[in-house]
Parts: sequence; structure tokens; C-alpha cells
Amino acid sequence: MYYGYGFDITYIFVIIGMVITLLASWRMKATFAKYERVRSESNLTGREVAERILRANGIYDVGVRPVSGRLTDHYDPRDKTVSLSEVIYNSTSVAAIAVAAHECGHAIQDNVGYVPLNLRSAFVPIASWGSRLSWPMIFIGILLGYGNMSNILIQLGIGLFLLAVIFQIITLPVEFDASRRALIELQSNNILPSNEDKSERKVLFAAAMTYVAAAASGVLQLLRLLLLFNGRGRRD
Repeated sequence: MYYGYGFDITYIFVIIGMVITLLASWRMKATFAKYERVRSESNLTGREVAERILRANGIYDVGVRPVSGRLTDHYDPRDKTVSLSEVIYNSTSVAAIAVAAHECGHAIQDNVGYVPLNLRSAFVPIASWGSRLSWPMIFIGILLGYGNMSNILIQLGIGLFLLAVIFQIITLPVEFDASRRALIELQSNNILPSNEDKSERKVLFAAAMTYVAAAASGVLQLLRLLLLFNGRGRRD
């Protein structure tokens, strides 16, 4: 896997993944920065939008609360809470409405028993351990050199990394479906003026692309690991 003066050509997968991730992150931040300065004609804050969507769907056991940070918005199915960052919670911008509606999309998924969301929630602890332990196990395996124990640790590390990648892939339909539900709710509850539809879609699409980029980067890294260590056990 080395070329020329010992350059690992599989690093091309890492570089491509980094570029994809950086571009998606840049686009998300640029799109959000643009539309957080555009006030929605609805004049509703992110909190008001979230509460209206939840109530319209008969969801009364989910709270809406502010959280610190920027773009830290999320829905937690464990405590039934839609958490909106400070720039979303009290803002009446187009970006705030899109983000608040998206998080409520997750709450609706939870309320109707959306299978991919349940699967992702079940995968969280597995993926968390996988992402934490995969690289240390691979690194220790490399330090041990060739041998059965080295190979076992490396293969276990790759397996754990695979679990983290699977989690990222499972996340994709969950996020896209939440955005789809968000647009439906904004339109059906007369929150979204027709002239703001395209802007809301741009915000939601830019956010979704960050998850696509993360999944693509993970798959590329996994492919690199498989190329680097494929057949290692047969050589031992």
C-alpha cells in the first residue's frame, strides 16, 4: 500500500473524507449564517414554532427548552425534550424556524414509533463504545507487530469501527425523514409563508448534507482500514 518514498496511498481516502466533511460543514455554516439574518414573516420564535408543531400532533409530553452553544439543537427521546440552542430558541429567523421544525420532526418520529429512529437510539451506546475503542485497539495491535494477538486486536478494532459507521448510515434516513416531516408541518400549520419555502429547504438540505458527509467519511476510512489490513491474518 505504499508508493514512491513510503507514502501510504490509502491516505487518499482520508483526504477525500476530510474534504467532503469540511465542504459540508462550510456550506451548513454559511447557509445558516445567511438565513439567521432573514426574519420570517410568521414572526414566530423557534420555541413557538416547536410548541405549535408538537401540539398540532397531539404531543403534550415533550418539552421545549433552551440549551447553550451554537447549533447544539437536538431531540432526546430519553427525556422527551426538544432542546434548542440560544440562537434558535428566541429567534424569529428563517433558519430558526427550519431547525426548530426539524427537531420536532424527530419528536413526531418518536411519537409514531418510527423504526429507524428506534434503531438509531438502540445503536447509540454500541456506536459510542465502537468509536472510543476502535482506534486504541488497532494502534495496540500495530505496536504488537505480527502475530495472532496483534491480528485479533486489529480485526476487533475494525469491527468496532464498522459499528460506528453503521450508526452513521442509520442516521441518514432518520435525518432526511425529520426534514421531510418538518416541511409538511410548517406548511400544514400555516407557519411557512409560500415565499419562504425555498429558503427553509436550503437550510434543511445543508444540515442534512453534514450527516451524508460524515457517513461518507466513515465509509472511506473503513475502506482504508480494510485495504491496509486485508489478509494480515493469512500472512501471520
